Amino acid sequence: MGPAAIFIGMVVAGVVLAALSLVALRASAASPAMARRLAGPAEWKVGRLLGDEPLPERAIRVEGRIRCREPLDAGDGERLVAFHRDVEVRIGGRWRSIERMRETRSFELWDHDGSVAVDPARAAEPLVTIPQVWRGSADELSEPHAAAVARLAERHGAAPAEARSTTRSINVTDRLLVVGIGRREAGAARLDPPEGGYLISAVALDDAMRLLGGRNRRAAAAGVIGLGLAVGLLAIGGIGAFLTAVLS
Repeated sequence: MGPAAIFIGMVVAGVVLAALSLVALRASAASPAMARRLAGPAEWKVGRLLGDEPLPERAIRVEGRIRCREPLDAGDGERLVAFHRDVEVRIGGRWRSIERMRETRSFELWDHDGSVAVDPARAAEPLVTIPQVWRGSADELSEPHAAAVARLAERHGAAPAEARSTTRSINVTDRLLVVGIGRREAGAARLDPPEGGYLISAVALDDAMRLLGGRNRRAAAAGVIGLGLAVGLLAIGGIGAFLTAVLS
């Protein structure tokens, strides 16, 4: 077997390994990219944003509490600044959305040294919270979801196999971690959303890492390692195959 065949084999192996790794990550429901975005930035208190210390150009992770004048009333005395709900049904082997609700209220992220405004409508998804998940028969859905299910069933010519609902919310009593970009202008500080939106966690960093690690942490770890190895195989194989073709 010549060098060209070996390098091409490495490329093929890299593609296969990458595909298997992505399947493992998808099955584990892990979000390694979001975990890196949350854990990677330096952590700042709100008060530091208001001082004279130079602000980094990169995103920072700011910790603080919520202050909101007009929160969402969720009933039973629960007041929210963000409410995300997704309702889906599985028809024809695929999950199809029948509701995507997003309700938010702007708030101030504060500590004892000051506050900055945050608009959760500009947050990346999903919110890093402990989700409320329901899963069952589509027959258990009430209106207007039942009508949406009937339309989907008629359109696809199949009955729904099951339904699920995932709700994530942020309560005014939550202590938040918000990843954003600190800015100062005319003596005032603000926290701008980075590319892709604010990353907002309503749980402590260690708990957030466990949530973002997915249901099966071993599968998630194997998927991340596999992707790293796949990138290496693709890089070595691709460069080697190119050089072999040029020099032959």
